[in-house]
Amino acid sequence: MQLDLTGKTAVVTGGSRGIGRAISLGLADAGANVVPLSRTESDVEAVVESIRECGVESRVESLDVTDTDAVAGCFGRIADDLGIDAVVNNAGINPASALGRPEQVSEDGFEQVVDVNLEGAFNCAREAGPHLRESGGSLLNVASVGGLVGLPRQHPYVASKHGLVGLTKSLALDWAPEVRVNCLAPGYVATDLTKELRDDDTLRQSIVDRTPLERFADPEEIAGPATFLCSDAASFVTGSTLTADGGWTAR
Repeated sequence: MQLDLTGKTAVVTGGSRGIGRAISLGLADAGANVVPLSRTESDVEAVVESIRECGVESRVESLDVTDTDAVAGCFGRIADDLGIDAVVNNAGINPASALGRPEQVSEDGFEQVVDVNLEGAFNCAREAGPHLRESGGSLLNVASVGGLVGLPRQHPYVASKHGLVGLTKSLALDWAPEVRVNCLAPGYVATDLTKELRDDDTLRQSIVDRTPLERFADPEEIAGPATFLCSDAASFVTGSTLTADGGWTAR
């Protein structure tokens, strides 16, 4: 029963594809009304339809998490319509312009990644905070194993995800006891973002060999831990980072 989110409303940024879509549907399956957010309205419409098939409420909202005015307006509308009990900061990018050795990473590439992955998460947390305090809700930041260890040639991504782990701890201290704030650190997951890695036999095998469970995760395997952290089953968990990485960080 503690995993039952019936009557609650969750907002999931980056909620229309990959891990975010799986989390949106996982929360809906647990009974929550879910509002998935993404910059592409057509992607949002598709997942909203799937969420409603779970027998819960949803609504179509497109959002760029780097636009502070848009974030404020979006969270205000959702709170007025459905209330806000949980927020999952999942929006993230890792474009080609931000990959490579340090001297190969462009200034724009670095700033773009940090703007979305870290500042965007803070923008959403700041606007959601008053609503979460009112509902006694929870905030979940989706980081990565790259927020706990180094990853070669992914410097902006790793910096942004390490920042997200630290931000989680600071928010948890400031918002306790009204709001729980936690972090989820997935390993390598079979999504569109990792398609090029999986299509490269050498890279795919190197990742599988490094992972004790010897495979990439399915997105749905990240939805379970996310649902747990958003639910009353995790009522005494705050300021923590839960890894769902197939054992990657155990080595």
